[in-house]
Amino acid sequence: MTTERRPPQPPAEARPADQPGAALQAADDALSGVFGGSRVLFASLTGPAHVLEAANAAFFTAIGGQERSRTGLPVEELVPELAAQGLIELLDRVYRTGEGHVGRDTRVILGEGSQAREAYFDFIYEARRDGHGAVIGVRMIGVETTRVRHAQRLAAEHRVLLEQIARQAPLGEVLEGMCRAIEELSPDMLVSVLLASSDGEHLRHGAAPSLPDFYNRAIDGIAIGEGVGSCGTAAVRRENVVVADIATDPLWAGYRDLAGQAGLAACWSTPILSGDGRLLGTFAMYHRIPRAPQDADLALARVFADTAALAIERHQAEQAQQAAAAREKAARDDLAFLLAASTALAANLDEVQTLRRLATLCVPALAPLATVDVMDAGRIKRVATAGANVRDRTLLTARAPVHDTDNDAVARVLASGVTEVARRTPAPGPWRDLGVTGYLCAPLTDRGRPFGALTLLSTGDQPFDGHRVALAEELARRAASAARNARQYTQRVTLAHDLQTGLLLSDLPDIPGVQLAAHYHPAGEGLDIGGDFYDVFAAGGGSWAFMLGDVCGRGALAATATALVRHTARAVAPLLAGPEDVVRAVDKALNDRPDHHDTGFVTLVYGHLTHGADGLAVDLVRAGHTLPLLLDSRHTVHVLDTPGTLLGLGTEPELSVRRVVLRPHESLLLYTDGITECRGGGDEQYGDARLAHALASTPDKPTATDILGSVTADVRAFTGGGYAEDDQAVLVITAT
Repeated sequence: MTTERRPPQPPAEARPADQPGAALQAADDALSGVFGGSRVLFASLTGPAHVLEAANAAFFTAIGGQERSRTGLPVEELVPELAAQGLIELLDRVYRTGEGHVGRDTRVILGEGSQAREAYFDFIYEARRDGHGAVIGVRMIGVETTRVRHAQRLAAEHRVLLEQIARQAPLGEVLEGMCRAIEELSPDMLVSVLLASSDGEHLRHGAAPSLPDFYNRAIDGIAIGEGVGSCGTAAVRRENVVVADIATDPLWAGYRDLAGQAGLAACWSTPILSGDGRLLGTFAMYHRIPRAPQDADLALARVFADTAALAIERHQAEQAQQAAAAREKAARDDLAFLLAASTALAANLDEVQTLRRLATLCVPALAPLATVDVMDAGRIKRVATAGANVRDRTLLTARAPVHDTDNDAVARVLASGVTEVARRTPAPGPWRDLGVTGYLCAPLTDRGRPFGALTLLSTGDQPFDGHRVALAEELARRAASAARNARQYTQRVTLAHDLQTGLLLSDLPDIPGVQLAAHYHPAGEGLDIGGDFYDVFAAGGGSWAFMLGDVCGRGALAATATALVRHTARAVAPLLAGPEDVVRAVDKALNDRPDHHDTGFVTLVYGHLTHGADGLAVDLVRAGHTLPLLLDSRHTVHVLDTPGTLLGLGTEPELSVRRVVLRPHESLLLYTDGITECRGGGDEQYGDARLAHALASTPDKPTATDILGSVTADVRAFTGGGYAEDDQAVLVITAT
């Protein structure tokens, strides 16, 4: 490029010193020499036509380079686009008035069409005068501030982007704002950002506000690899890829027609990398004409690729945090659901009700429809259904599964014990009417063996995912445990009831001249066999035997001792002479028990009832038991303190027989220590005195039922109807 052009002139020594304009020319020559190799623009214009007489290389570079590097032409002819921007008019004014003009940060469009560029200048127009002071032209001295201005705008845009990232603006908003900012700084450039997919094998659309939509759709999801345009190649190489001419570069062989349709001729792609070197995406600059980048372009790409990396990493961190929070919330929700479900399943100790509650818990939390089936005597029985309405539940109930492993999911799961999930109907049935599209069938197992199956039915497009499968299996496991507990509870209650039925009299016998009333209340919920017992039976010879006692311990072993006492007494009473002999026989039977049946001692009150001339004769033996109480006809309570030691200790018991006569309306009260030792709200026990007072408070001439009702009511009032710590038994014998 020519650095300075001016018309041929005679040698300096041939020009007379007083030639008009000689001094002016000398000044211009001096200025030209000063600015010749600098970046300051210098131009000397002559006459009203503003003919370019001399200029330095920086001036020619600014106005268009080699093609405009000429002198001797009017500046309007050399740079015609200046006229429309008012710059020729400014030259005319300076030439006419001789007054200079200063321009600050003046925007100038240089070049035309696709070659036009935006530039900014600080400049001075000053008049050139001859030796007589007449204006003969204009001199221009200026500095191009385009890069400074662009740098300022770049810094401002960059600051805005960083502020957006800091306030966690959406990633799409940040990336699109970045693309538009760069395009405003470089109007001939189109910018695109592609994001690496989660599998690291593809690039997805991120932002490209000025590229055609069809082009963005076409490259959305392109593979990362060598030869996949500029971006796919830059992503796999992890380095800049510059394609100055798409029409000839082999990297664009598969996308050349697409680029042509979009009017793209050049593409420079920079990989966007995280701080640890992970690929985040690509940053691409497109041009509509073939073009290679300048250093400034590559620097710009690096700056904004780093900015994009910051935005993407922040976005990924936010997504990871949100995903972690969502997983944590889902885990909390799942745990809360399972805890609530476990509580609900355990609330009812009935197996069928537990399984029905299981189906209800699943709808709609896990599925819109649910069924529960169990094996019953070798056949599959549907015990529960759940749905949004009666129609759905009716249809589910009407179609029970059959034991066909080839054609029924429930049968297969019961056979295999393995959960089955499918996007089809589980078996022949009314599935079209219900809109069923898939099922999940999970086994209900007891000690590793399936006894039932929970079936969830979907009615939409969403399949059963791993999360719902795991939740359903855990719920099925808990429901199976609750059902097993309910079944065991029912079995224990039945066993306890059967044993207690065998140990206690269902009905007291009718004895002429005698009223009998009894009360028995086991401690707890009645699941254990009580240690208290009573019995009344015929002893032969017109007499009747009665007993009330307490076996040390609870449960089945205590029940065996209870049965042993009752059955021994019943067996020997008709054969032995009196109550003392019967009690000693009972003691021998207890001492002869096998060691593993030994539950400890037994307390007992045993006696015989015989009608006599004076009333009902009662001969009784007390073997370590609570003291019987006698209510006489004057409503006075007497304590029958009859000596006697415990039975079953392996030593000969000390026993004695006491006879009392019950006259009409007099009563004998036998009770266990569960009555006197029960507690109210504090630590105070009910006690012997309170029992005697309750007995004395009965109405005049009470029946056995009256006495029993008064005593038990007083005990309930004292305890507030609360939990009994020990078994309670009462037997009332009243003479009539």
